[in-house]
Amino acid sequence: MSTAVTTHRSRPAAQPTSLRTKRLPRYAPPAIAVAALLVAAGIVYGAGIGGPVLVVVIGALLYLAGLFAAANTVEGRRAARNRTWSALIHSAFVLAVLPLASVVWTLVSNGVERLDGDFFLTSMNNIGARDPNGGAYHAIVGTLEQVGIATLITVPLGILCAIYVVEYGRGRFAFTIRFFVDVMTGIPSIVSGLFVLAFWVLVVSPWFNDGRPSFSGFAAALALSVLMLPTVVRSTEEMLRLVPAPLREGAYALGVPKWKTILRVVLPTALPGIVTGVMLAIARAAGETAPVLLVAGGGAAINFNVFENNQSSLALFVYQQAGDASRFAPARAWTAALTLVALVLILTIAAKLLARRNRLGR
Repeated sequence: MSTAVTTHRSRPAAQPTSLRTKRLPRYAPPAIAVAALLVAAGIVYGAGIGGPVLVVVIGALLYLAGLFAAANTVEGRRAARNRTWSALIHSAFVLAVLPLASVVWTLVSNGVERLDGDFFLTSMNNIGARDPNGGAYHAIVGTLEQVGIATLITVPLGILCAIYVVEYGRGRFAFTIRFFVDVMTGIPSIVSGLFVLAFWVLVVSPWFNDGRPSFSGFAAALALSVLMLPTVVRSTEEMLRLVPAPLREGAYALGVPKWKTILRVVLPTALPGIVTGVMLAIARAAGETAPVLLVAGGGAAINFNVFENNQSSLALFVYQQAGDASRFAPARAWTAALTLVALVLILTIAAKLLARRNRLGR
């Protein structure tokens, strides 16, 4: 027994294996990227087969191949695959951001020319083709009124419909609602304009206008609400389904009625996602042209009365100015487009901040 113990203790202790592995230097990926771009530029411009876009594409492929080869040599095959897939993910992110950055840069660079008080405080009434003045005040008023009324109509209806489908709906009726909501999601905007034109403008409005059909901003708001409704319903439905079931069960266990559980627990939990869906619907409605042109008619004068006479919108103003023969019209169109994007951005930020303040578990 003592001999065995003595033999065990006399063995030399095993050396601990090092956990450190070889890694590429931090400067290696940027250096490989620069070298890949230089080689790609030499290939493209040397052969005369393309321009900067082709240089970037070939450079990206060479960078991925060079990064994999260098990492495989220094770090091993597993680390090389990890670095390559990480580079592909980052490249996909850059490709997704580039169009957005290009749109923003184009809007800002072309839209700043008419960012002045005259553009925001005057309309196009009595503005000729050779007049450099004129603005989009009437279009801004129309957009705010039409989209505001459409939002007031659509958001309560959409949220209540989604609550019914998720919390109460069972059987064929709920399936029918989902089916028609999915169908409405894909309808062209011109169809909603034709529907409101045939129903409201030609049938209902003559009752209030001495028997004559009448265009109005309210008719445009109805057409926009038709477009917004399926987006609000579907986004709210998906957010309500993501609310964990234990939250509902805990409220029921405490004796809270179902309607109060939905109002105080489910909706606050899903509020950020619901707000996102609502803002997507508002952004789509604010950028629609065809429904406004069909049922509101557009116009160059300021009209605050949403229930009478023609009314314009920013999207319709951009469309009209882009097709105008005046050399001053393109600048107005770019500034109006920039104004529309900025307006939607401001509304989105405000809605996100409001939803963050009213979250259930802040």
